[in-house]
Amino acid sequence: MKIHYLQHVPFEDLANIESWARSRGHDLTRTQLFLDEALPEMNQFDWLIIMGGPMNIYEDDKYPWLAREKEFIRQAIACDKIVLGICLGAQLMADVLGGVVRRNRYREIGWFPVDLTKEGTVSPIFSVLPQRFVALHWHGDTFEIPPGAVRTAESRACINQAFVKGKAIGLQFHLESSRDSIDHLLENCADELTEGPYVNRPEELSANADQFSQIQGLMEQFLDRVEKELGSALS
Repeated sequence: MKIHYLQHVPFEDLANIESWARSRGHDLTRTQLFLDEALPEMNQFDWLIIMGGPMNIYEDDKYPWLAREKEFIRQAIACDKIVLGICLGAQLMADVLGGVVRRNRYREIGWFPVDLTKEGTVSPIFSVLPQRFVALHWHGDTFEIPPGAVRTAESRACINQAFVKGKAIGLQFHLESSRDSIDHLLENCADELTEGPYVNRPEELSANADQFSQIQGLMEQFLDRVEKELGSALS
């Protein structure tokens, strides 16, 4: 399968998704939007992954490529590609699908539980995950569930943690993160660690090796399920 990903900043790449993709023999290409690289044609990929980033989806004046990216995501969904958005990527997807993106009541940064909704527990894709699991979070904004999409996960700090609509999947939380990717976030975004009920201290973010191995396992199971359920027509 040909997987293309969109990268918004140098320090947020595929992390553990890359090792999964290479171990499954998938082809990987990317567009580094912060370098104003060209986007591919629709016939050049089967699966689009949209990564996170510190910018907001409505900051087109600071990041002119956002408008071009949104149109590209809209086209990919319309062309029935598998589209997976993580954090900012999910917010961009929600926006192009008609869901409002706004500031969340709480800034959610750290290791916090995520619960599948009733719809999530019976979803062919999300049911591969435990009903409750701990994920990494790093966001201040949230999305409304787009019209026609199904809300599949929630947390105490953020009611909308995931959605699915056809082959479009949005995850507000992070399962792809590695220790290295957290270190890069701490180096570049430590100013976001303000006081709050759902904000970990820096040492809490990077201390627990078991958490990293657990979310890597969940990410691999989830991606395998997405490939099985949505990619079979491409094989």
